Amino acid sequence: MKLTKATNYALHTMLFLAANPPDEHIGVAKLAERQEVSTTYLSKILTKLVKAGMVESVSGANGGYKLKPGWEELSLLDVIKSIEGLMPIFDYCLSHNPDCLIQKAIESAEEKFLDELNQTRIVDLANKMNETSI
Repeated sequence: MKLTKATNYALHTMLFLAANPPDEHIGVAKLAERQEVSTTYLSKILTKLVKAGMVESVSGANGGYKLKPGWEELSLLDVIKSIEGLMPIFDYCLSHNPDCLIQKAIESAEEKFLDELNQTRIVDLANKMNETSI
């Protein structure tokens, strides 16, 4: 599975929002500047995160983005799925044999990979980030 740049920006945005005070709204310009990406591009990514129910958007002079309540339960996999969807790495065997040993091995590895992403929570990474910033 190769993740897109959009997913990379989404993951970093979530981490940046998680490391900030929970009631602080952060503008898209600040988020984009931090990642050296255009505000237009990051706005599209943030729209997906809002639609997925992970981030809330507030309009106005003091507006911006912040994580929605319950964000502490979000995993890396949750964020990836909100941007990419979830496509298998290997979806068929050349012989179309359901007992294909190669497909079974890759599916097993993919399952372990996805499980690791699912167990890694944004809050844990934010805590590590804050610990190293002190």
